[in-house]
Amino acid sequence: MTTPATARSGAPLPGGQPASAWTGSRRRTGDRIFSGTATASGVLILVTLAAVAAFLLYEGYPALIADAEDLPGDKSFFAYVAPLLYGTVLAAVIALLVAFPLSIGIALFISHFAPRKIAAFFGYLVDLLAAVPSVVYGLWGIFFLAPNLVPVYQWLEDVLGFIPFFAGPTSATGRTMLTAGLVLAVMILPIMTAVNREVFLQTPRLLEEASLALGATRWEMIRQTVLPFGKSGIVSGGMLGLGRALGETLAVALVLSPADVITGNLISSVNSNTIAANIALDFPESSGLAVNALIASGLVLFALTFLVNYVARAVIARRREFSGANA
Repeated sequence: MTTPATARSGAPLPGGQPASAWTGSRRRTGDRIFSGTATASGVLILVTLAAVAAFLLYEGYPALIADAEDLPGDKSFFAYVAPLLYGTVLAAVIALLVAFPLSIGIALFISHFAPRKIAAFFGYLVDLLAAVPSVVYGLWGIFFLAPNLVPVYQWLEDVLGFIPFFAGPTSATGRTMLTAGLVLAVMILPIMTAVNREVFLQTPRLLEEASLALGATRWEMIRQTVLPFGKSGIVSGGMLGLGRALGETLAVALVLSPADVITGNLISSVNSNTIAANIALDFPESSGLAVNALIASGLVLFALTFLVNYVARAVIARRREFSGANA
C-alpha cells in the first residue's frame, strides 16, 4: 500500500507510473490552457493597438500629404493641428497641476488620518465620483462653475494682469481654458485618488511602526516611509489621470468656447481648442479631406497619449531599478 508520504516522494503507483507524473499530468493541461489564454490576451491587445494605429494612419494619410488649399482653413495639416495640440496639452497640464497634489492629500487623509468609518465613507465617495459620466461634469462646468468663476477671473486680471496667463480681457461667461482645466481636474481626481489610496495602504506596517518607534511624528513617518514606498504608484496614478485628461471630449466641448489660436491667456473668451473636442464638434458636418484631417488629428492624439504612457512606464521602471539597487 502506498502511503501519502511515498506518493509525494515520487514512489511508483500500482500502475507503475510515478506519482509525480500522475499528479503533474493533470496540472500540465490546466497550465497549458491558462498560458495559452494569457498569451492570446496579450497578443490581442497588441493586434488591436496596431489595428487602431493602422486605421488612423491609412485614413489620415491623405490629409498629411494634401495641399494647404484643400484642407480646412486653407492651411497645411501641421498648421491646422498645432493649435489643437497646444490646447490639448495645456488643458491636461492645468488639470494635472491641480489634481495631482489634491489626490495625494485626499489619499493620505483616507489611508492614514481619518477614522475608519469616515475613511470608508470617503473611499466610497471617491469611487462614486469616478463613475460620474463626463457629460455631467461638462454641464456642471457650464451652469455652475463657469459663472461663479467670473468674479475670480476679474480679480486675477486686476491684480495679476501683468502675467500673460491672466492678461484678460476676462470672459463674461467664464467658459475659458482655465475653467476647462479645472473641470478636467475634478474628473481625473477620483481615479488618481483611488490609485494613490491603494498604494499608500500597501505600505508595510512594520516600516510605519519602526519610524514612529524611533520618535518620528505622523507627518515624518509618512514622508520617510509611505511616500517613498508609493512613488511608482503615485506616478502611475498621475499618468493615468493625464491620459484621461488628454482624451476627454464631451466635458471640454461643452465648457470651452474655442477659437483657432494659440494663446496662453487662461481667462479670456478666446481659447485654443483640444483635439478630441474638435473632432466631436466638427465630424458630423465634415466630408472629404476634412474627415481625413480630423482622423489625422486623432492619429496625433493617439501618438501623444502613447508617448505619455511610454514615458511614464520608463520612469516607473527606472525608479524600481534604482530602489532595487539601493536595497
